[in-house]
Amino acid sequence: MGKAVLVTGAGGFIGSHLTERLARLGHRVRALVRYNGRDDRGWLDDLPSDILAEIEVHRGDLKDPDAVARAVEGRELVFHLGALIAIPYSYQNPFDVVQTNVVGTAHVLDACRRSSVLERVVLTSTSEVYGTAQYVPIDEKHPVRGQSPYAATKIAADALGESYHRSFGTPVSVLRPFNTFGPRQSARAIIPTIISQALTRPVVKLGRLDPRRDLTYVKDTAEAFVSIAGCDAALGKVVNVGRGSDVTIGELVERIGAILGKPIEVETQDDRVRPSASEVERLQAGTALAESLWDWRPRYSLDDGLAETVAWIRDHLDRFRPDEYTT
Repeated sequence: MGKAVLVTGAGGFIGSHLTERLARLGHRVRALVRYNGRDDRGWLDDLPSDILAEIEVHRGDLKDPDAVARAVEGRELVFHLGALIAIPYSYQNPFDVVQTNVVGTAHVLDACRRSSVLERVVLTSTSEVYGTAQYVPIDEKHPVRGQSPYAATKIAADALGESYHRSFGTPVSVLRPFNTFGPRQSARAIIPTIISQALTRPVVKLGRLDPRRDLTYVKDTAEAFVSIAGCDAALGKVVNVGRGSDVTIGELVERIGAILGKPIEVETQDDRVRPSASEVERLQAGTALAESLWDWRPRYSLDDGLAETVAWIRDHLDRFRPDEYTT
């Protein structure tokens, strides 16, 4: 049976994929998007017209508690994906990131606490909260470490979710995806940065090539959100999802080059390198909990996901500015 659903951050990369998936499953989806004077609804405007026609769009800001309360009203399921997510931006504007990611999450949780019909709120965490892996695979018991202002805000948001579950009985689950990639992702992320440059210029400019990441295709991440919302055993829990294997950025460049059918020359630029104590050297997901709770298995291999992403970026190169460093 279709549920009354809210997705915050619905115009974003993962949010738009989740919104589309929920609508296709027959849920009655309300999408909260940040208001702007252009009436730009982000990636929602790229959804098929028949899907978009089924979505109720609310405009507002997570920093406005009244706007959040109106969006939550009458919703049975709330998926909270709205956030400022760029790590370089968090170095430049940490207060803005705190206001959106911490205060905004508090507004969502408090609106959910006051709801009489809410069945589940799913908060979106990030593998960045773990910092550099102290052991691999990283399970949910791994210590958290705020190695960037962004990571610190997500640690705080996760803790707020746990506190609302323990203090008020708010039905919170926290999904912690490892690095997600795919169509509709901006060049602030590593895979679109590599692909968009490789398609348009002879040399790809990057930061360090040795950090390791566990990369999950966005359709798998969206499916994980759907699954955790229906899993009663996940109430009050933080749950990792990822492929369970990692690659270096250098190896990622080689894989993308193989899909493009050409070697990719790389130039390292200092302004693309994180401060040394802030760089997360390795992330590799431990997914035993998700496997036990709802039989989690990613359906897409890294290469299959990369191939679909290359095809999408090739068809949408006008959305990218390969000559600029996107933070």
